[in-house]
Amino acid sequence: MPYIRRFHCYLVRYEIEISQTGTGPKTLAKRLLLMRTGLLGGSFNPAHGGHRKVSLFAIEALGLDEIWWLVSPGNPLKSKAGMAPVEARVASAVRQARRAPIKVTAIEQQIGTRYTVDTLRTISRRYPKREFVWLMGSDNLAQFHLWRSWRTIARTMPIAVIARPGYEGEAIASPAMAWLRNNRVSAESFRSSGRWSAPTLVTLRFDPDPRSATAIRRDNPDWANAMQTRNLRDHVTHRLIKPDQAAIHSGHDQ
Repeated sequence: MPYIRRFHCYLVRYEIEISQTGTGPKTLAKRLLLMRTGLLGGSFNPAHGGHRKVSLFAIEALGLDEIWWLVSPGNPLKSKAGMAPVEARVASAVRQARRAPIKVTAIEQQIGTRYTVDTLRTISRRYPKREFVWLMGSDNLAQFHLWRSWRTIARTMPIAVIARPGYEGEAIASPAMAWLRNNRVSAESFRSSGRWSAPTLVTLRFDPDPRSATAIRRDNPDWANAMQTRNLRDHVTHRLIKPDQAAIHSGHDQ
């Protein structure tokens, strides 16, 4: 059924594009064959069923082909204490992504980008046959204006914000929301649009999931030792995941 709905979205996009632009069938076919890909960044310390649930929800709501989980080398807004090595976090993400249209990548570690704006621009250039949308929680939108070159991020690709309880008021009142307000579109419009453009903001309401990485670490402090990390390969670049090094990147915060 998901594939039938996705095919219907392609047909709707085709009709809209033809009516709005008069684009020829061959050119339009190439454009519509772009893989629509969501990017979800985080420490995944560890990944859990909540990450999987919200990703599958976003795929359905936004009409995506797949989602990439960007496992961050490090995050300066989070304490390094209790942060598992990147290979263990990737392994936990791979386990959660099984049999789902989700790819796990540590691409930031490989390309050496320090800030999210550089990561997203590099990914956009490296994968021109894909359309990307950046996924974030409403807690991140509330502080988005503090990120480095946040307006450039918004101009690089559309942003989909997933509501998180307790942060909606701060997100609505944030400078980033004020700047993006005139670029808001509904999920239905975004899903069926012939082309994506940026800046675009889509807001999604998602039933809260009680699972949390903090609770998992509290209940099982040694979870990382149980992960099979030998010969672990990146789902996107297909490179071997390197052993963790000192946190030299900032992750998904600025």
